[in-house]
Amino acid sequence: MLSSDSFSYTVQARCTRADAVALLSDLTRQGELHPLIVRVRQLPPRPGALASYAITDRLELGPLHFPVTYQADVLVATEDEVVTVARQQPATTVRNHTRLRDEPGGVVRIDVEITLSAPAPLFGYAFRQARAAHLGLASRLGATLEEQAG
Repeated sequence: MLSSDSFSYTVQARCTRADAVALLSDLTRQGELHPLIVRVRQLPPRPGALASYAITDRLELGPLHFPVTYQADVLVATEDEVVTVARQQPATTVRNHTRLRDEPGGVVRIDVEITLSAPAPLFGYAFRQARAAHLGLASRLGATLEEQAG
């Protein structure tokens, strides 16, 4: 049986939407932001994807550290939204739906919703890891975008 839940966050940065989309849709650059990623390899795009990647995270479980490699696809990358889906065995999926919009003063608002589905026995651990990693990414995103724009 699969369990599923979502969380969201918002980041604001002084940059263009094009800069934000370029960073968020190029998963080879996610190592700059995502605290668990240790390696990203670009793959030939899977059917229906704009780009595909093999990503290796370094996870912790108590005193143990272990690598986990999964596939991620960029499905949409426009000036208004970026959608990615990551899949890992067994039956674990993380969907990232990012919406972008301009705000006054040259600020871009980035609203992100992450939805994770996983087998019930793995769900709690996977959800906690995903939330911590993506909130860590969020804490770096604004500064990284402003640095690149500046």
